[in-house]
Amino acid sequence: MVSAARTIKNTLLSIYDWMFSTMWIVESTRNDTKVDIYRKTIWPEISGNVLELGPGFAASLKFLAHATTSDGSFHVDPNVIKSYTVLEPNPFMYSRLQGNAEANGFNVNYDRLSYPDEKMQNTVSPSPGMVPFKIVRGTLDDADDIPKAVLAQAPFDSILTSFSLCTVRNPETALKNIQALLKPGGTFYFIEHVRQPDPRDPTVVEDNGVDAVFWGKVQDWITPVWRIIGHGCHVNRRSGLTVANIGGWKVVDYKSVRPVIDLQSRIMPLSFGKAVKADD
Repeated sequence: MVSAARTIKNTLLSIYDWMFSTMWIVESTRNDTKVDIYRKTIWPEISGNVLELGPGFAASLKFLAHATTSDGSFHVDPNVIKSYTVLEPNPFMYSRLQGNAEANGFNVNYDRLSYPDEKMQNTVSPSPGMVPFKIVRGTLDDADDIPKAVLAQAPFDSILTSFSLCTVRNPETALKNIQALLKPGGTFYFIEHVRQPDPRDPTVVEDNGVDAVFWGKVQDWITPVWRIIGHGCHVNRRSGLTVANIGGWKVVDYKSVRPVIDLQSRIMPLSFGKAVKADD
């Protein structure tokens, strides 16, 4: 009976993952159009041994440092990016994720311990100088459940999130796990949906005059429903402030923007920036 219930639950979760990944094919393009102008101001700084949480289709890989290779291709620069690990819980993202990684010159492999499905394979023949790229299934919601492939690759020089802190079960726990995986002096890069910031907030660098109090309440009202539609997304979290207040950093530098592009932008303003882990 317990086994049957578990099977039904896993089937329903799989359908839910598939539905979101299908919606994300369209929504991610629209989302990237709005946010890439901010993301590309910090993504080129990412370097070394890298971990990305919840990359989805990883379209942002194109903003990493690139260089022209010996065969004339314009691919991720192996002198800047040494290795790249992604921690993505939704396997229906993997095909497009792998395609984007390979298009940027990465040598893609799967962690078979967390994702044993042999149907997903590297489709590009590796060549000398290609940066290794590992796809791992999982999250950082629980320190005891961090996949072994991630722990084995730690510590990381750079860890990044794009719209992932809004979906994690507990942002403070996820950030503590991020800090634990970063080397001393390592950098956490982020761009996140946040609750409407007060226009007087010193981090606000783009303000188009929307009523922060009103739209903050709208975010509170829609979050219970949006969590279901958006695969756990909480549009009313103050993620930039949470990063700054968690402690353990020697530098925190982030900005907030309150764009008025369309209705969705009013309920999804952004914070983006970086935090440097304190030295031991």
